[in-house]
Amino acid sequence: MTAYSANLDATTVVAQDSDEGSSSYVEMIETVISSLEKEGTAMVGHAQDGYLWKFGYGSAEEVFVQLTGLTDDDTLTVWSAVGDLPDSGAGDLALKLMQLNWTTTLEGRFALLNDKIVVVTSRTLAGLSAGEVSRSITIVATLADDSDSLLKI
Repeated sequence: MTAYSANLDATTVVAQDSDEGSSSYVEMIETVISSLEKEGTAMVGHAQDGYLWKFGYGSAEEVFVQLTGLTDDDTLTVWSAVGDLPDSGAGDLALKLMQLNWTTTLEGRFALLNDKIVVVTSRTLAGLSAGEVSRSITIVATLADDSDSLLKI
């Protein structure tokens, strides 16, 4: 997964690509985010290598949605930080996360990103529907919200 930058530009975005087919992914994701976000929390960044949205959902302060590009072979990734990697007990925590990945995370999974524990889900854009985007965001945000009780070791 690509490291992210927290410097996002605006609260809303209009697709900047003139190609109608490629911008449909952006429009679909923005529609889903606008229906799920805490009011006024959505921000978006756009670069040559894709799009990155950040917003609040439920009690998850920061949920990220990233598109690596706009073709069917590109990837949608959704993640949210759960907490910092602990200084001690990392082995026990790793075992717990692996168990949770099998039993409770559905299409999501626990992972590490820059010394943070995150919940993440990822898939290619081919055949992507608004329902799948919504489900991915909901799974990640719910697991991030529930992580305090799930990660007690």
